[in-house]
Amino acid sequence: METTIETIKRELPRLLREEPELRRFVLDISREYFADRSTTDERFNRILDELARDREMQNRKWDEQNRKWDEQNHKWDEQNRRLDEHIREQSRKWDEQNRKWDEQNRKWDESRREFDRVHEEIMAQAKKHDRSVGALGARWGLQSEAAFRDALAGILEESFEVSVHNVREFDDGGEVFGRPDQVELDVIVKNGMLLILELKSSIDKAGMYIFERKARFYERRHDRKADRLIVISPMIDAKALQVAGDLGIETYGDSLEVPTR
Repeated sequence: METTIETIKRELPRLLREEPELRRFVLDISREYFADRSTTDERFNRILDELARDREMQNRKWDEQNRKWDEQNHKWDEQNRRLDEHIREQSRKWDEQNRKWDEQNRKWDESRREFDRVHEEIMAQAKKHDRSVGALGARWGLQSEAAFRDALAGILEESFEVSVHNVREFDDGGEVFGRPDQVELDVIVKNGMLLILELKSSIDKAGMYIFERKARFYERRHDRKADRLIVISPMIDAKALQVAGDLGIETYGDSLEVPTR
């Protein structure tokens, strides 16, 4: 049996090629177990066709899905574009509104500053008017010269942050009035500068000369030269103004007019 099987294995290929009857016989026997070539090719082709149809169907599905995704992406892009436009428009409106608010605030600030300036000017004029009226009252004996002097000194201290010192010293030699008497004047010392003041409701030519003599008396007594001689009075006689110019005395009608140099 083994020898026969070996002989079949060795001779069968040649016999199948050379003997058609044997080849048909073997094919008929094997057909029960194996499909012939045509059947196999048909089945294989059918499988390939089915695979091709499935792939084509899958491709159509993918194409359809891609189309839907493209449409959806287009919608999202359009929505995003509209949203961006809306945001830009809102930002532009907010910027414009902020600009208007800033402009309005600037105008309000300017109006408030102008109002404050006018109010300060009005109040300053009112105070100046009150002091002028007070000067008239002092001149006619309706209120004391000391009270008027204190009012002017208070304005200087409030406006220029200085301290006005009222100095009273006795003139033994009569240098100021021609006989021994008490000399009274106001002084300010600030940043090493000495200012000698005369604060009066009114002053004439003689009063201007007296103030100059009082200032020189103070300089000699304290061995110090005054940096500025200042007369503040709402009523300064014209001749007194001429004397003040000759003597280098500064004159002002109100305490607020004094420069802080």
